[in-house]
Amino acid sequence: MGEKYTIARFTKGSDQFEILVKSEEALAYKMGQNIPISNLIVTDTIFIDVSKGTKASEEKLIKNFGTTDSLKIAEFILSKGALQLTAEQRRRLIEDKKKQIVSYITRNCIDPKTGLPHPPLRIEQALQHVHYSIDINKSVEEQARDIIKLLRPILPLKVENVRVAIKIPPTYTAKAYGVVKGMGEIKKEVWKSDGSWIALVEVPAGSYGPLLEKLGKLTHGNVESKLIK
Repeated sequence: MGEKYTIARFTKGSDQFEILVKSEEALAYKMGQNIPISNLIVTDTIFIDVSKGTKASEEKLIKNFGTTDSLKIAEFILSKGALQLTAEQRRRLIEDKKKQIVSYITRNCIDPKTGLPHPPLRIEQALQHVHYSIDINKSVEEQARDIIKLLRPILPLKVENVRVAIKIPPTYTAKAYGVVKGMGEIKKEVWKSDGSWIALVEVPAGSYGPLLEKLGKLTHGNVESKLIK
């Protein structure tokens, strides 16, 4: 199949459906670019198995998608299914994720001997001496935390944390709680009688801005915050 075309696959129960797509255009679509489905697919045929050329029956299409419209089904498969990456795409995505992780460590960690951040090149070189497989599907923050633990025996690292007090209105507390817990450590919290949530949170210094940005978007600007010195 080469690097030009690849497969998008959707599985539901015991049924599997595949479409043949253009590699780069399909990846761009999965990453959020607005590209017409007709410009992504190589053929409008919905397959059970692309490599064998086995087509899906109309009965199975109706059962699983409620339609036989190939463009609508292809859009669903691309949006909800898995895209088989080419070797070059995987290499590129891993390299991009690695750069993001290195940037995260540079922003959030210092050399305790100097009080200054390590240069990105030094972190990249140290990464070559630890065994860690970067996962393109896992978050930068999660992988950076794992890598920091592995790097400490060979590179002195201290995570710089800040404390921030936040207040979230009742409407947004459920989602906001998950965001805060995923990005920092909740030190104290109070649930008010009106359902609002007040918390003292400790986060890596480099995550302070992104945390407030996410909470701002989530609450449409209705978040109160104060950096605690």
